[in-house]
Amino acid sequence: MHTPGRAAEPPAVSAKSDSAVIRDSLGVGVAVGLSGFAFGVTSAGAGLSLLQTCALSLLVFTGASQFALVGALAAGGNPLTAAAGAFFLGARNAFYGLRLSAVLGYRATVKPFAAHWVIDETSAVTLAQPDRRTARLGFTVTGLTLYVLWNLTTLVGALGAGALGDTDAWGLDAAGPAVFLALLAPKLTTTVERLTAGLAVVLVMVTLPLLPTGVPVLISALAAPAVLLAQGRGEGTREAEGTERPGTGPESTGPPPSPQDGAAPQDGAAQIHHTAGEDRA
Repeated sequence: MHTPGRAAEPPAVSAKSDSAVIRDSLGVGVAVGLSGFAFGVTSAGAGLSLLQTCALSLLVFTGASQFALVGALAAGGNPLTAAAGAFFLGARNAFYGLRLSAVLGYRATVKPFAAHWVIDETSAVTLAQPDRRTARLGFTVTGLTLYVLWNLTTLVGALGAGALGDTDAWGLDAAGPAVFLALLAPKLTTTVERLTAGLAVVLVMVTLPLLPTGVPVLISALAAPAVLLAQGRGEGTREAEGTERPGTGPESTGPPPSPQDGAAPQDGAAQIHHTAGEDRA
């Protein structure tokens, strides 16, 4: 109850327990980390050696880019073209890093190591936290769990590729995107966000058969400025239509001032009407 004479206290930011953050982080890390098994199998099937496969997971650690690289190689693509597509697909992590740098606030000596864990899943978990302490906790637990499991399952998948067979029949490569979409969907609460996501999907679906691997994802980023531009134009149009015309504003809605109030009559007709009223009086 608000006490008279005292300023109302601002509502406190809802705290999130460490156990809840760790639980969510472990859930994401385990679910996505297990899909490294599919990458190990796919990479071995594309002709990469065990050392090359494990090196990709250890040093690159951007699941979608890794799948894009080995997928292009398996299809007979040029290694340089495959690497370029994987590079452009992984470029989105740089934009994640710009946002996470301000949220996490790590020192300059820590940032190069933290940057290696800046991926879709760690970004989603980190940005979902209410404060810096829980954001750091979520980033660390998710990144560590995912990195360890991804590399372990990559090794297991590469070793057991011959026994498993065709990975497309298992659908393990869809586990990572499915988890990320599950994290992203509840965040789409406004019309602008939903329109942006829908337009991004359309851009990917249209350009996917036409452009090299990785490029459609970059093109889908154009959905955000396109929707914001359309929104800005719509607001500008509404403001222009709502602009008050001369003589129609709030200041002109009251009764005309009379000479007794010290104001001049509006026109000759008003003056004649007023004089006639005085004669009748």
